[in-house]
This record gives sequence, structure tokens and C-alpha cells, in this order.
Amino acid sequence: MDKKKLKIAIDKLLEGEKGKRKFPQSFELILNFRGIDFSKPENRLNLDIVLPAGRGGKEHKVVLIADETINAKDAGAELHIIPDKIGEFSKEKNLKMITKESIFLAQPNLMAQVAKSLGKFLGPRGKMPKPLIGNPKDAIERAKRSVKIASKGKYLPVAQAFIGTENMDAEKIRENAESVYESVKGKVGQSAIKSIYIKTTMGKALRVA
Repeated sequence: MDKKKLKIAIDKLLEGEKGKRKFPQSFELILNFRGIDFSKPENRLNLDIVLPAGRGGKEHKVVLIADETINAKDAGAELHIIPDKIGEFSKEKNLKMITKESIFLAQPNLMAQVAKSLGKFLGPRGKMPKPLIGNPKDAIERAKRSVKIASKGKYLPVAQAFIGTENMDAEKIRENAESVYESVKGKVGQSAIKSIYIKTTMGKALRVA
């Protein structure tokens, strides 16, 4: 990816779109591919990437499923579900909204219990918990700054990912874009990336490479 062209595109979008809407627009990186058969499961993209410069105020909320040895609030989680309450959580009246806004982390020894009680609801929404590995505070911080990039369906040779908001400095948006690009390149190879675009929520896409 041409870093100079990426910077020019980000600067141009910030200059032309910033402040035009009543909400802070998101920046997205769009990648088009060639020579990849996405009908094969092993070729499909499904990457979780930690944005090095953060999400510009659009950080994920985190639901932590863990026993009471972990102080979820101090670790930064918005909601703590202890093992005895996993089944009850499936009856939470705001379950759909919580699920839409959150990333779920669970202690590894609770993954089977979560799958049994919540799998039918979380699975189809792509919200099954990720294992809580290492220091809880660090894991939650990474989850809040993460982004998912996945190929669209079995046959469409395109994927896109959130890389920041117009409230962020251009350099931070660029840093995030490069991180996403490098992660995807590591999966598919540089030759498989046909073209790269960047756009804001309501703006036109600009070709970067």
C-alpha cells in the first residue's frame, strides 16, 4: 500500500467531510481481492485486529463472563456475568441491545457453559465470547480497541473494516489503516489484494492503491 497516497486520501476526506454531519463520521478501509475462492471456508477472512491508535471514541463495551476472583469493573468491563448467572443472562430484557454493542470475553473453563446457555443467541450474531487470556485489564483494553474484518459471503471478493473517526488525527487513522492492511496481507498475500479504498460513513470512496 502506498503510504503517501493513503495520507493524501485521509487528509482529503477530513478536509471535505469533517463537521458536515451531526455525528462524527467513521472511516473505513475497503479491500478488493483477486484470485481467492471465498467459497472455500479456509480462504474466508475472519480477523480480529487491535487498532494501535484506538477507535476514536467508538470503543466497544465489554461483557466479561468470569468468576468473582476477577474484579471486572476495575479491569474495565461494563458488565460482569458470574457462572451462576450465565443462564439468567439469556433472559435479560435488553439482551439484543447489549449484544449489539458489546464484545464478550469469557474464562476458558466457562466457554462450554456459555456455548450451551447462550450459543444459539450469540453464535448467529457472531458474538460468541473470546477466551480471556492473560491479564484481564489488558485483555479488556485490547477488546475495546479491536475491529473485525471479514469477507462478505462466499463469493464477494471484498472486505471492509472500521479504522477510526473524523475526530481522530490523520496520523492515527493512517496508523490504524496500515495495521488492518498488514494483517489482511499476512492472511491472503499482497498479490491477492487488487485495490484499496478509504471512505467516510457518508462520503465517496477514494482509491488508495
